Amino acid sequence: MRTRNWMNKRRISGIPGRLRKMLKCIRSGEQMKMDEMDHSSDSLATRDYSASGYSSRPGEVEPKVDNSNIEEAESTLRESGYLNYEEARALLGRLEYQKGNIEAALHVFEGIDIAAVTPKMKVSISRRCEQNRRRSQSDAAPPMSLHAVSLLLEAVLLKAKSLQGLGRYEEAAQSCKVILDTVESALPDGLPENFTSDCKLQDTLAKAVELLPELWKLAGAPHEAILSYRRALLYKWSLDTETTAKLQKEFAVFLLYSGCDASPPNLRSQMEGYFVPRNNLEEAILLLLVLMRKLILGRIVWDPSIIDHLTYALAVSGELRALAHQIEELLPTTMERKERACILALCYYGEGKDLVALNLLKNILNDRENRDCVLELLLASKICGENSVCIEEGIDYAYKALSVLEGKCSQVVSISNCLLGVLLSAKSRSAVSDTERISKQSEALQALETAERTTRESNPYVVFHLCLENAEQRKLDSALYYAKQLLKLEAGSSVKGYTLLARILSAQKRFADAETVVNAAIEQTGKWDHGALLRTKAKLQIEQDQLKNAIDTYTHLLAVLQVRTKSASVEKRILKNRRKHDRSLEMETWHDLAKLYTNLSQWRDAEVCLSKSQAINPHSASRWHCTGLLNEAKGLHQEALISFRKALDVDHTHVPSLISTACILRQLGGQSLPVVKSFLMDALRIDRTNPSAWYNLGLLYKADLGASALEAAECFEAAALLEESAPIEPFR
Repeated sequence: MRTRNWMNKRRISGIPGRLRKMLKCIRSGEQMKMDEMDHSSDSLATRDYSASGYSSRPGEVEPKVDNSNIEEAESTLRESGYLNYEEARALLGRLEYQKGNIEAALHVFEGIDIAAVTPKMKVSISRRCEQNRRRSQSDAAPPMSLHAVSLLLEAVLLKAKSLQGLGRYEEAAQSCKVILDTVESALPDGLPENFTSDCKLQDTLAKAVELLPELWKLAGAPHEAILSYRRALLYKWSLDTETTAKLQKEFAVFLLYSGCDASPPNLRSQMEGYFVPRNNLEEAILLLLVLMRKLILGRIVWDPSIIDHLTYALAVSGELRALAHQIEELLPTTMERKERACILALCYYGEGKDLVALNLLKNILNDRENRDCVLELLLASKICGENSVCIEEGIDYAYKALSVLEGKCSQVVSISNCLLGVLLSAKSRSAVSDTERISKQSEALQALETAERTTRESNPYVVFHLCLENAEQRKLDSALYYAKQLLKLEAGSSVKGYTLLARILSAQKRFADAETVVNAAIEQTGKWDHGALLRTKAKLQIEQDQLKNAIDTYTHLLAVLQVRTKSASVEKRILKNRRKHDRSLEMETWHDLAKLYTNLSQWRDAEVCLSKSQAINPHSASRWHCTGLLNEAKGLHQEALISFRKALDVDHTHVPSLISTACILRQLGGQSLPVVKSFLMDALRIDRTNPSAWYNLGLLYKADLGASALEAAECFEAAALLEESAPIEPFR
C-alpha cells in the first residue's frame, strides 16, 4: 500500500515537469524520445512561434493546466511513439486558447497543414470503424490513432472559434466545415453506435455540428446556414436528444423569421409517399411538429416557445385546426388550463367555429379562480359581436373588461370601447322600436369616439369601425374624414380602407372620384387583392352608364379569380377563408353580370351566367333571386315568384328577395295587403336604410284605401332621403 501511494504521488508530481520539458523541446526544435524524451521525430517544434511574440504575455499568471489534456497528450505519445509536427501544434494551440490568447492560438493553428493529414484521418476513422464492426484486429493498423485524429480535429474546431472571436466568420465557417467533411467522407453511412466509446472525437463533432450554422448566419450566408442545418439533422452524427432538439428548434426559427427562401431539401434516399417540404413554412412546421411529438412523449423538457413558434407557423399557413389538435394532445399538466383553453378558442375562432370558441371561453370566465381574464373577455365580446344570437352577452363581456381595465393600459381600454361600440351598433340594427334603435346608435358612436380619443387616431381597427358607424348613420362628411385618416394610418395598403372610401364617395354621388380611388388602390395593392376593388369599379361604371366598360371589368375580375384558383391548387398554401371568399366573390360576380344582361334584355347571356353560378353553389339565395329577376323581366311572374320563394327558403333574411316577393304579389293581386306588407316590414326590420323597401311600402299605402296619404308620403320621403345617400354597395 505504501509503495502504491508513493508511485501515485510521483506520477502526479511528474506530469507538469514532463509537460514543461515537452513544450520546451517543441519551442526550441529539439527532438525527444518516448522514454528519454529525446526520440527522433520528423519535425517537432514551432520554431517561428516563440520568435513571433505570440506566446504568453509578460506578467500574466498562467491558469492551472488541465491534467486531462496532459493525460490525453501522454496517451497519444504512448500510442504513436512520438508527437509529430501537426500534433504538437494542435496541443500547443489548445493550451494558448485555454489561456485566452486567441491570436496566439490562431497563429499556432494556422501552421497545421490540415490538408496534408486529412487523407490519413479519413483512412484511420474508416479502418477503425471497420475493425469495430468485424471485431477483428488482424487488419492493417490505421496510419493514425483516434487520439491523434481527435487532437487534430479539435485543433480545427478551436481555430474556427478563434476566427469567430476575431470576427472572421466566413473563414471560421470554412474551417469548421473541414471537420464535418472529413468525417462524413470517411463514414458515408453515418457514425456507428459504438463510436463514442472509442475516443473523445464525438464531443468535437457535436460542437462542430452546432457551431457551423451559427457561423454561416454570422457570415451573412443564409443558404449555407440552411444547408448546414439540414446536414446536421439528416446525417447520423450520433447526437444526443437534447442537442438534436436544439438544432431542430434553431432551424425552424431561422426558416420562419430569416426572410430567406429555402429551396426544397434534396434527400439522397426518399421513400415513395413520404412528405418532402417544399418551402420554408412547410419545413419549419415539420420540424416543430417533430419537437411537439418529443414534448408529448417526454423525451425533451417542456419548452413553451415551441408552442409559440408552431402557433405562428400554422396560423400563417391557415392550419388552425391542426394547431388545435396539437394543443389537445398535450398532457393536462403540461400547460395551464386557462392558457390551453384560450389558445384552443383562438384556433376554433380562426376556423369559423365561433360558438365552439365561445363555449371554451365561457369555461374560463365562469371559473372564479381565473381573475385576470381581459384577453378572454375581449375575445368573447368580439365573437358575440359577429353573432346576432349573443349580442347582449357580448355587451356584458365588454363592460366587464372595461371595469377590470379601469386606470390601466390605454390601448386595451381603447379596444374594449371599440368592441362595445361594435356590439351596441349590432344591437341597434336588431332594435324593434325607433327609439331604442336611435339610442343604441348614439351609445355606439359615443363608445367608438371614446376609443378613438384614447388612441388619438393611431389604431386602424378603431378608426375603421368609427368610419363605418358614421357612414351607416349617413354622417358622410365625418365618415369621409375618418376614411382618409384610415388610409394614412395604413399607408395605402388596405383594400378594405380603399373600398370603404369608394363607397362613401359613391353615397355622396361622386362616382368619378370613387372610381379614381379604386384605380389608385389597384395600383397600390397586389394583384391578388384586386377582386373586391374590381367589383366596386364595375358597379361604379354601371352607375355612370358605362355598361361596356363594366362588362370588361367583370371579365377581368373573373380572369383574376381563375388564375388565383389555379395557382392555389398548385401551391395549396392559400388560406381556407380566402378560398371561401374567392368562391363567394366569383359567384356574386356572375350574379352581377346576370343582372346586367337582364337589364339589357340579353336573356341567353344572363342564363349562361346563372349556370356558372349554379356550378359554384346550387343552393344560393342570391342566385335564386337573380333567376326570379330574369323570369320577371321575361314576363313570367309565377315562375319569378317561385324563384323568390326558393331564395327565402334558403335564407329567410334575404332582403332583396323579401322586397321582390312583395312586389310580385302586389302585381299579381289575389293576396291581401297585410301579407304583402309583412314581407316589406320584414325587409325593413333587417335593413332600415333600404330605399327600395320604403318606396314599395309607400306604393302599398297609396293603393290601400284604408291607409292615410300621410303614411305613404312619409314612406316616399324616407325612400328619397335614403336614395340620395345610398352607396353602390352596402357599407358593411
